[in-house]
Parts: sequence; C-alpha cells; structure tokens
Amino acid sequence: MKEYILKIDCKDEQGLIYRIADVVFKYQLNIIKNDEFVDAQFQKFFFRAKLSGTMDKEAFKGTLKAMLPNNANIYLSKVAKKNIVLMGTKESHCIGDILLKHYSNELEANILAIISNYDDLGSLAQKFDIPYYHVSHEDLKREEHEEEILKVLSKYEIDFLVLAKYMRILSPDFVKHYKNKMINIHHSFLPAFIGANPYKQAYSRGVKIIGATAHFVNDDLDEGPIISQDVIHIDHTLGWKEMQKAGRNVEKVVLSNALDLALEDRIFVNQNKTIIF
Repeated sequence: MKEYILKIDCKDEQGLIYRIADVVFKYQLNIIKNDEFVDAQFQKFFFRAKLSGTMDKEAFKGTLKAMLPNNANIYLSKVAKKNIVLMGTKESHCIGDILLKHYSNELEANILAIISNYDDLGSLAQKFDIPYYHVSHEDLKREEHEEEILKVLSKYEIDFLVLAKYMRILSPDFVKHYKNKMINIHHSFLPAFIGANPYKQAYSRGVKIIGATAHFVNDDLDEGPIISQDVIHIDHTLGWKEMQKAGRNVEKVVLSNALDLALEDRIFVNQNKTIIF
C-alpha cells in the first residue's frame, strides 16, 4: 500500500472534517492518522492526514476541491525522501550532524550537495561523498555572489535549502526563489539578540539561558516563521566564547528537529507563524 500526506488549509466552515473523511472513504483510502486546528483569530482551518491506499491523485484532489471552500490550499504528496541542499560557511557542527543522520539512514532526505563561501568544509563533504561547491564571495558584490550560488542550485530539484550556519545575509531577490523552503538556524532564542554575534549580546546582558531558533527565511533578518526552539541554562562563569561552545549542541538539536518536521510535511505557515502537527 502506498502512503500519502494530505494537507489542507482553508476558511473555517461547519462540517469540513466530515466532507474530507467522506471523500477519503469514497476513494477507498484509509486514514492512518489525522490532526486539525482552527485559528479562531483568522477563522482558518488546518488539516493534516497520513493516508494509505492507491489513488488517482488529480481526481482525488479535484473531488476534495469541489467539497471545500473557495481558495482552499490542498497539498498531496506520496511519502518519500525529499531532496535538500546544505549551505554553510566554516562551522561544521550543524552540517556534520545532518551528514551523520544521513549516513545512518535516519534522515528522510537525499543530500544533493553542500555549498559554502569558503573551502573549509570540503574535506567533511568528501568523507561522506557529497558534492561540494566552494562559491567564494571574495571580490564579488552580494548580488553577483548570489547569482553564482543560484547557478549551482539550478542544477538540482530541491525541496528544502538548509542554512546550516551559513553566515551571510541573503537578499530578498534570492529568498523569493525559496519561499517557505529555506530553513535557517539562528544561534539565539529569537526574538532576542537578532543579527550578528548573539552570544556576545547575550553575555553583555548577563542572561541565564541561551538557546537556538530554526526558522523559515523571509525578507526580514531573523524574523521568519519559527519552526523549532530550545534553551539550556548557563551562569555567570561563562564568557561569550564558552557560551558559544555550549550553544552549539542546542543549535544541532534545534536544526535537526526543524528539518525532520519539514521533511515529514508537518508544518503550515500562517501569517508569520507556524502550525505544526
């Protein structure tokens, strides 16, 4: 039996669950698991289900669309590994963690390539037999550098672009190519300490917890919809470099969790927030 993920978001109305279940029954499919949520503020309905069976996908979607409110968004995909590209700069902990999960077959993804503006991570990519592209930013304007990266990315069909400690700000022109498909790890518990050197900022404020945030990238620096967050406790004995070292473990876990949620189609973006099943 094939398995599918069905995601629906639309205006909330009475009887939506019944209508969806009726279509699923008529197509002789089985609901393995389902979740739903209504955003009362915006009167919007969100639904996710894992289905099993065989179907004509376009016919099934067409029948569903006829039963749902106008402008309903319907996503239907067969359960399968997704294609991702990793981007990094010099730090290896986040990329290394993802590569290890991929190596041990714990990642529901095919890693197509790693792109970096430095060559520091090349030997790591080689160890895992992943194509590595060193796209230097030296002597290039930001737009020129991004054009070179887009040339590399155009070689691949990508479901998600993962910024695993990629330490350059991307322009709106670049971001528009990967709306809600680009996941970044920020080394701070956002919205605190946006921008560069958050550990230095946190040290200056004498914080007692530090954290990390994985989020989708949008046009506003470190303000995209948040997917996953976590924190650890620290005390006054740690300088900012020790805080940075301690924070790397949190960064790995948070990015890994966010990536799993994306690969399993568990995320809806609503306004500048996420709904996660």
